[in-house]
Amino acid sequence: MTLSLAFHEDRRQTALLLTLSFTIVAAIAFSEYLTRPTLGVAAFWPANAFLAAGLFTLKGLRRLALVVVFVVAHVAVCLLTGDELLRALLYAAVDSCEAGAVWAVCHRLWKGAPRVRTMRSLAQLPAITTPIAAGSALICASVLHFGYGAPFVESLIDWFLRSALGLAVALPATLVLIDAEHRRSFQSPWSEQLLLMFGVATIALLCAHPAAGAPPALLFPVTLAAAYRLGARGAALAAFLTIAIVMPMAIAAGSSPFNATQDPVIQARTIQVFTSLLFYTCLAAGLAFGQQNRLKRLLLRRELLARAARGRALAATEAKTEFLATMSHEIRTPLNSVLGFAQLLAAREDLPPDARRQVNLIDSAGAALLTVVDDILDFSRVEAGQIELLPGPTSAAALLRDTVAIMAPEARAKGLTLDVEIVDPLAVLHDLDADRLRQVLINLLNNAVKFTEEGRIDARLTIEPGDIEDRLRFEITDTGVGIALDKQGLLFQRFSQTDSSPSRLHGGAGLGLAIAKALVDVMGGKIGVDSVPGRGSCFWVELSAPVAEPAPAPEPAKPAAPGAARILIVDDHPINLEIASALLALVGYEVDLAENGKQAVEKAEAAAYDLILMDIHMPLMDGLQATRAIKALRTPTGKAPIIAMSADALPRQVERCYAAGMVDHIAKPIQREVLYAKIERWLHPQPDAEAAV
Repeated sequence: MTLSLAFHEDRRQTALLLTLSFTIVAAIAFSEYLTRPTLGVAAFWPANAFLAAGLFTLKGLRRLALVVVFVVAHVAVCLLTGDELLRALLYAAVDSCEAGAVWAVCHRLWKGAPRVRTMRSLAQLPAITTPIAAGSALICASVLHFGYGAPFVESLIDWFLRSALGLAVALPATLVLIDAEHRRSFQSPWSEQLLLMFGVATIALLCAHPAAGAPPALLFPVTLAAAYRLGARGAALAAFLTIAIVMPMAIAAGSSPFNATQDPVIQARTIQVFTSLLFYTCLAAGLAFGQQNRLKRLLLRRELLARAARGRALAATEAKTEFLATMSHEIRTPLNSVLGFAQLLAAREDLPPDARRQVNLIDSAGAALLTVVDDILDFSRVEAGQIELLPGPTSAAALLRDTVAIMAPEARAKGLTLDVEIVDPLAVLHDLDADRLRQVLINLLNNAVKFTEEGRIDARLTIEPGDIEDRLRFEITDTGVGIALDKQGLLFQRFSQTDSSPSRLHGGAGLGLAIAKALVDVMGGKIGVDSVPGRGSCFWVELSAPVAEPAPAPEPAKPAAPGAARILIVDDHPINLEIASALLALVGYEVDLAENGKQAVEKAEAAAYDLILMDIHMPLMDGLQATRAIKALRTPTGKAPIIAMSADALPRQVERCYAAGMVDHIAKPIQREVLYAKIERWLHPQPDAEAAV
């Protein structure tokens, strides 16, 4: 790869040397033969600019070879036009030194070759080259005045304009043509480039020829069109082409549309000013168009990079979701056996006390593990933006008391005092999502109990009436370890804990408070903490809620006897079938079993079932396919409610269950109370429940 790049660079340098050598010889001949005879001094001298550009871009011996070509061509052409050898050598030496001085100064300022890509760099070049041109003009004028008796002022002006115009126009134009960035900015087809240059040449001929009489202002639109379509390179080519046609023809003709006077000096000065204005106008426009084009390409590139980054982020999110789903399923499946059999053992009346205590410990440990898994699922719902509130008439005071009652046994087991204080002057109902608010308060109370070894925990509710909404403030205050100020900022961040050392006393995934904050944010409230290390903490939640009217009390349902219901359990895992059937048998349901979706469809065709509990991942036919097939049956079972009973508990997985035709979802490990409640709900649905679904 390195050898290939070196080979290509060597070829590029050689091609550049040949091109610049030819251009220098042609430029010297052009200036000496076409623009010098009338004035005695060339009106336009670009050869020094070409030599300076070569000094910038060539390396090593090629740079020296270009200088030799310049000096030899300069001397030879001067001799052919009638100059004596000494004068020819003087001109060649002064011009070579001028180009060398431009190269040295620019190289020092730019730390390399200058790049004409902005208006600033375009203005900097003539600011550097003009004083150098004035110095070389002063040298030539002095030698010609004292050595050959030429007028000093006229010689100084002629030589200064000759060199300054050549450097100011040809040097930036040459650097633009060499710069690869300008070639990449505008990649027009050759046919369009040739057509534009043909138009420039045609208008230049019409403006320069005395017989045509076309106004010189016509050159501006066509050269600007070249700059618009080809960028700065088009402007540079148009400028060189215009100068090559206009300057010799107009000066040689003696009278042209550029100036009505016959004075050749004034004629030359007019053409010099016009070509300078034309060049800088077009090149400035070309640079502006090029900058605009580069910005477009940069924006496009950044957009492509942003799309690629977004794609990688989505892929990473998808991979994380799949990993989370897999791990959740793999954890819940064995946990279903642990908790299921623990519940079955705990229901037995023939257990000795020590065995019952051990079974309860197993159940407690499994429940703790299930809490961690549920926290991860809740957090995935938060990240996916799938938290939906179901507000309804709620007594905030009753909700706090019920929540405290749930946590009271754990507090008493640690010898803690747990009190409730309610400040509610109106005692009205508020429009709140009771389940989500209870989840937040349980999390705060659970943390208070966990991190308090002795003392008390106080739960306080203060309600301040308002004109439109009331302000509710919940406070959970403990006498626990407290939290250092520098650690408080980590509390509500995901996967963060105030104590992550190996010797920490309390476990957890570090998601509970992050989920609580997300829920409070969705409810439009605020959550925070005030804590002093060693003196305890006070976690608070502030919400605004409107007053709600009490909901009409539903008529009490009269459920049929459990034994009247026949339930089909579908699961490919024998242990899961055993647990589910045992739990349902405890309350008298008639149970039938199927080991896969295909068998479930066959049984649904052959017998009538009041409800089906369906696993998702099964061989031969999965739960989603089986649900669709059963729903398509014209038998009574085809209308039976199908409840998913699966370790797939992520939001997206649950949505697939509903989309397949299932009416509800029970996440493994199976909680006996949840199982019974959902079966009862769908065996004896209330009108409001059906409407909600």
